Order: sequence, then C-alpha cells, then structure tokens
Amino acid sequence: MKGLSDAAVASLRASIDRPEAGDRYVVGELIGHGGMGAVYRAFDSVLRRDVALKVLASEADSPAVAERLEHEARILARLEHPGIVAVHDAGMLDDGRPFYVMRLVTGERLDDYVASAGRGELFRVFLRICDAVGYAHAREVIHRDLTPANVMIGEFGEVLVLDWGVARIGGDGTGPARVGKASDGRTTGDGVILGTPGFMAPEQAMGATASADSRADVYGLGAILRFIATASGSALPRPLAAIVARATATDPNARYSTVDALADDVRHWLDGEAVAAYRESAFEKTVRLYRRNQALVLLILAYAVMRLVILLWRGV
Repeated sequence: MKGLSDAAVASLRASIDRPEAGDRYVVGELIGHGGMGAVYRAFDSVLRRDVALKVLASEADSPAVAERLEHEARILARLEHPGIVAVHDAGMLDDGRPFYVMRLVTGERLDDYVASAGRGELFRVFLRICDAVGYAHAREVIHRDLTPANVMIGEFGEVLVLDWGVARIGGDGTGPARVGKASDGRTTGDGVILGTPGFMAPEQAMGATASADSRADVYGLGAILRFIATASGSALPRPLAAIVARATATDPNARYSTVDALADDVRHWLDGEAVAAYRESAFEKTVRLYRRNQALVLLILAYAVMRLVILLWRGV
C-alpha cells in the first residue's frame, strides 16, 4: 500500500488543526504559523467584523506551551497602546486548546518594508517601535524577542510590535520594568535560550533568561536600528554608529538604561544635535552646527559681504 504524499499529510494536518471556535467565530484561512501557535482569519458574527484568531498549534500541544499562549493573551490585554495589537476575547476550544482573538492586522513586516521605504521613514518607524516598547516597560512587560520580523507596518502607516509569546512581567506589575528587576520565573528560567540570533542580547544567548531585564530589549532595539540603518548598504555616520554600539553593548550596564534614552539619542541625531553616545571633535561640532543652521549662517555671510561691498564702494 502506498503511503500518503507530503502534500496529503500537510493537508490532513491542516484540516485536523483547523479550530472550531463556537458559534461566534467563523474561522477562515490560515494566515500565520509559528512554533507555538497558528493564526487564522476569522469573522466575528456578533460584532460583524474580521478578526485574527490565534490558537495553540497541535504539534506544540503541551501544558507548558498552552500556559505560554494564555500568558501572551494576558500580557497583550494589559498593554493598551496603538503600537500593540489589542486583544478582544479569549477562550478554550472544544478540543481543550486555548485561543485568543485580536485585531486583524494587514500590512508588511519590517524586514520586507526596508526594501521600499526611505531612510527617513525607517527612522520614524524605529521611534514608533521605541514608543511601544517603552510603554510596555512602563507596564513592567519585557518583550525579549524584538526583531524586524516581529514588527508590522499596517496599511495605514501604523507601526505594531507583534509576537509577545516569550514576554515576561518584571517586578510586581505596578511600576516600570526597572533595570535589574525581572521576575515571573514561572514562565522561563535560566538555562533556557529564548530569542532570535543576531537580535537577542548576549545574556539571553548564554541562557540567563530569567535574569534578563529591560536592557535586553534595548539590545534588540539597537540591533533593529543597525538593521534599518545599514539596509541601503551605506556606512553609518559616526554618531549613529556610536548609538548602535551603546545599545548593543555586550555588558548590559554599558547600554542605555532605558528605551527612552535610546530614542532620545536617535532624535537628537536626526535633529542635528549632539548625542550622548558620541564625543565629537571641535571640527565635527562646527560642521554639525553649520549644517543645522546653514540658512542662518549663509544669511549672515551674505549680510557681511553686502556691508563690505557698501563700505568699499563708499571709500572709492
């Protein structure tokens, strides 16, 4: 007897995995799949709108992973920010798998968006990412897997930070995710490596997951900044390279202490101001001030030349 083809096995698995979420949600096509969960387009028959339904993947069906999906839903529910996808509902399928329902996002991932976006637009996107992550830190939530693939640019220009599946809550949940304060050890402990190579902080790569604090997200943001700044293939200006270097320092104590400090330095650089991460020479400072005030400098020079011409003409 001939065995089933790979395509047939995949089709059979998809039909088995397809969730039945009760009378309210009409589940449509699969729109995303990861190690922990699968995301389907669905129609909310009560509110008459399209939504995204995330359910535990059958191959990842275990109590620990199920708890992580529920944990992600609770994390998203406490993060009410325009840059973070809102959760509308949560529940349990008839087969025992947990699910939650969120806003349906359409757009382009940042790792694809860089190919068509201008450099200035990419820096604007980066600052919006920082805004969302900074808000999460203020709510004591650390993302721990910030990558271009986990950022979506919506069809109306909105910037959304996605995939909070390995996020953790630091502290007691009533204040900011402070430096050196990371708890919630029930989700992951030291020795477990979570994150994406090239974007996760060195302490995460070494397995110090439970002790990684908000500065691990600063590292991830610095790696994203490097990614978008080098997308065109051009060399980084020295101040920007210094910002990236500080954000991605191996030692967490050498990094920016907060996301806001990193974002402020990027804004200063974009505005032609001095940045905290870079000590400029007197010549560089003069050039920077000239570029920032070029119109005023040229106007003063034009006035000085005109006065000189008038004085010379009167002396003739």
